[in-house]
Amino acid sequence: MIYQGGCHCGAVSFEVEAPEEVEVEDCNCSICSMTGYLHLIVPARNFRLVSGANSLTTYQFNTKTAEHKFCKICGIKSFYIPRSNPDGVDVNLRCLKSRPSVVRIVGFDGQNWEKHAHTLAHKSR
Repeated sequence: MIYQGGCHCGAVSFEVEAPEEVEVEDCNCSICSMTGYLHLIVPARNFRLVSGANSLTTYQFNTKTAEHKFCKICGIKSFYIPRSNPDGVDVNLRCLKSRPSVVRIVGFDGQNWEKHAHTLAHKSR
């Protein structure tokens, strides 16, 4: 299935290919818990930025590996390149216009990221 998504103001829009049944992570790290991000990690080939490349800005912290992409206008992070899957794209499920028919939300202990990151590696393959 192809799902459309984007930021709040509409400046950034994208398409992501994902199955009708997905598992997403609800991470408890500092940035995810503050923003309410639900992680749908897909291979990079399953993501296409439709519009808004010029409206994006990047935030990096800690190891500066992850590329958190924010809309410069409304501030929403609808997708990013995750440290756990640098060959993939992590889409915020909450930024999709329509959602997969079955969504299984699982907790992810991002406060102890180094111990658990390996459990996400398969998601971008």
